[in-house]
Amino acid sequence: MGGQSVVRRALGALAVITLCMVTTGAAWAHAPGRAEAAGRADAPGRVALIGVPGLHWDDVSAETTPNLWRLAAQSAIGSLSVRTVGRVTCPYDGWLTISSGVRSSVGARCGPPPAVEQQGGKAVIPGFDWLWTVRDADYAGSLGAAVHAAGGCTSAVGPGAALALADRSGAVDLYAPAPDGVRDWSACPVLAADIDDLVRPYYDGELLADAPDKLTPAARRAALAAADAGVGTVVGHLPADTRVVLTGLSDHGSEPHLRVAMWRAPGAQDHFLGATSTHRDDMVILPDVTATVLRAAGAAVPGTVIGVPWAPTGATGTEEGVAALRHADVAGQTIRAVGGGFFTGLAVLQVLFYLVAFLLLRRRRALGGVRVAALALASLPVSTYLVNLAPWERATAPAVTLVAGVLACAAALTVLALGAPVAWARLRGRPGAGGVLGPPSVIAGVTAAVLVGDLLSGTPLQLDSIMGYTGVVGARYYGLGNIPFALMATAVLLLTTAVADGLVRAGRRRAAVLLVAGLGGFAMILDGWPGVGSDFGGVIAFVPGIAVTALLVAGKRVSVVRLGAFCVAGGVLVMGIAYLDHLRPPASQTHLGRFAGQVIDGTFLPVIGRKLGAMLSTLLSPNLMPIVIAAFAFLVFALLRPGTASAGVLPVAFERAPMLRAGLIGALVSGVVGMLVNDSGAAVLSMALALAVPLVLSAGIRALAPQAQARPAPALSPLPT
Repeated sequence: MGGQSVVRRALGALAVITLCMVTTGAAWAHAPGRAEAAGRADAPGRVALIGVPGLHWDDVSAETTPNLWRLAAQSAIGSLSVRTVGRVTCPYDGWLTISSGVRSSVGARCGPPPAVEQQGGKAVIPGFDWLWTVRDADYAGSLGAAVHAAGGCTSAVGPGAALALADRSGAVDLYAPAPDGVRDWSACPVLAADIDDLVRPYYDGELLADAPDKLTPAARRAALAAADAGVGTVVGHLPADTRVVLTGLSDHGSEPHLRVAMWRAPGAQDHFLGATSTHRDDMVILPDVTATVLRAAGAAVPGTVIGVPWAPTGATGTEEGVAALRHADVAGQTIRAVGGGFFTGLAVLQVLFYLVAFLLLRRRRALGGVRVAALALASLPVSTYLVNLAPWERATAPAVTLVAGVLACAAALTVLALGAPVAWARLRGRPGAGGVLGPPSVIAGVTAAVLVGDLLSGTPLQLDSIMGYTGVVGARYYGLGNIPFALMATAVLLLTTAVADGLVRAGRRRAAVLLVAGLGGFAMILDGWPGVGSDFGGVIAFVPGIAVTALLVAGKRVSVVRLGAFCVAGGVLVMGIAYLDHLRPPASQTHLGRFAGQVIDGTFLPVIGRKLGAMLSTLLSPNLMPIVIAAFAFLVFALLRPGTASAGVLPVAFERAPMLRAGLIGALVSGVVGMLVNDSGAAVLSMALALAVPLVLSAGIRALAPQAQARPAPALSPLPT
C-alpha cells in the first residue's frame, strides 16, 4: 500500500468518524427529556419582566439598593451580555431584541424606546412595521405574538415594556406609563415593566451619551436609588406566585459592560444563572430573555428565537455570587482595555525580531540570542491563556497583573523549552544532545495541549483572555475562536510533523502519515463539533492543512487541483456537520445549525456579506498585517537567498528535519484558507505565522550546532512551481 493510499484511507476514515459522531450527537439531542423538552411549553404560569437599563453588578449592594439586593437573594443571579449589533447597546435595541428573540438594532447611538399611543387601557406603537420594512428587524413582535397565540394577554408598564410585549401590530393589551398607573397587577399572565430612572439621565436628546459615564458618582447614586425604589414598587405589587425576570438590558454610555440578570423562580434561589446559549454557568444573553418569559408563561417558543430559557446552575450565596459577577465584568473590561495595546506591542516585537534576526543571521552573530528570542516570541500566544489559571482580575491593578502574568508565563515556557529536551537527553544517556526539534516541539506541544484541553473542559481559558473572547464584547461565548484556531492548527501540525520526523527516520513513513491524519483529524473534529469548538470556518481551513501535511509526509506532490479539492472537502464536511446540527430542536442548535437553516431558506447571503466585509477590513489592520508582511518577507527571502538572509538556517533545518517543512507548509495553508473564510481575516494568518516562523527559525539555528548533526531523513518531494 503506497503513501498516497494511506492518506486517502486516513482522511476517508476521519470523515466517516466525524459524520458518525455528529449523527450520534443529533440522535442524543432528540432523546426524550433532553433537547426536545427544551422546545415544549411549560405549564401556564405568571411571569414579570423588569428591565432596568444600565444596571450592572457594581450598582447592587445591601446598603445602596436594598430592593434589588433582596430580589438577588431570592433569585438565581448571573451576568447578562447585552450586545446586539453595535459595540454598545442602547435601551431601544435592548427592548427590541427581547421583542424579537434575536439580536436587533435600529442604528448607531440610538436612545430611548419609541413613544406609545394610549387607546383607553390599551396601547399601540405607531408605525411598528417600520422596524422590519426599514430597519431589518424582521422578527419584532415575536414575544407578544407568541403570548397571544397561547391565549394569554400582555400588560406593559412604560414604553420599553410596550416595545418588548407588542405583537406584530404593535399593540399591547394593557398599558400604564408608570407603576402608579397600574390598576390590576394580576390582569395578564405576562407583565413587563420599564424602570428607566437609572438610564434616563444618560440621554443626550434622543441619543445615548457618547461618554463612558456621563454622571458624577453622586448623581448616579441618586438615579440608582430611584431605580431601586421603582423595582421595589413593582415587586411589591406582584402576586406571590409570579416568576420574576430582572435584567439590566442595555449599556448606559460608550463603554459596554456585563449587566445584571436575576431569575426568581422555584428552586432558583442561591444559584448562579446560566444558559446553553453561552455554555456558561453564570452568563446569559438578551435573546434568552424572550425564551425564558415564554417558557415561564407556558407559551411555545418560536423557532426564530435564538435564545434559550435560563436555568439555575451552581450553588452560590448572594454575597460571594455578586462578588464573582463583579470580577467577571472587571475581567472583560480589562481585556478590552489591554487587547489593542497588546496586539500593537506584539506586532512591533514581531517586526523588530525579523529585522534584528536578519541583520544578525547575515553575520552569524548572536545566534543563541536570536534562538532564545524566537522561542520567547512563540511562547507569548499560549501564555495569554495560561495566565487565566490565576485570578488576575481580583488584583488591585488587574491590567498590570495580567500583562506581567503573560510575560512571566512566556519566560517560564521558554526556559522549559530550552531545558526539557536537554534533561530528557541526559536521562537517555545522551548528554549534550537536545535535538533540533526539541524546543520547538515543547512550545508547540504546550500550545496544542492547552487549547485542546481548554476545548474539552468548556473553554475557561479562552474566556476573558487577550487572544480569546469576552462576554463584554459578546462576539463569542464558547468554543474555539478564530485566533485560538490558528494557534491550535499550527501547533498540532508542527507537533505531529516533529514526531513524524522521527518515525520517517526509523523507516515508518506509513505510521507518520497516519499520525498526522489521526491527531490532526481529532483536533479538527473538536474544532468543528457543535457545542465544543463550534467553529465553521476552522474546519474548512483545517482539512486542507491536514491533507497537505499528510501528503508531504508521504512524499507526494501537492497540486493546485488537489489543494482546491481539499478546500471543497472541508466545506462539504462542515456543512454536513451544520446540517445535522440543524436537525436538532432549535433550542439545542448552535450557530452552525442556524446557518444551515439560513442556507436552506435562502437567507444566508447577508451573513456571508457581513463576514466578507469584516474579513476585508482586517487587511488594513495596523496590528495584524505588519506581522503577516514581516513574517512572509522573512520566509521568502530566507528560502530564496538563504546565504544572504539567514545564514542558511531554514535550508539546514529542512535538511536535518525534513518533515518540519511539511508542518510549516500545512500550517501556512490552514492560515491562508482560514484568513479567506473567517471574519477575523488577517488575524488567522498573522497568528499562524507568529507561532510557526519563530519555531522553525529556532530549529534552524539549533541545526547549525555541531552536536545537532544527524543522519538525514529521506527528503520530501518538492512542491510544483
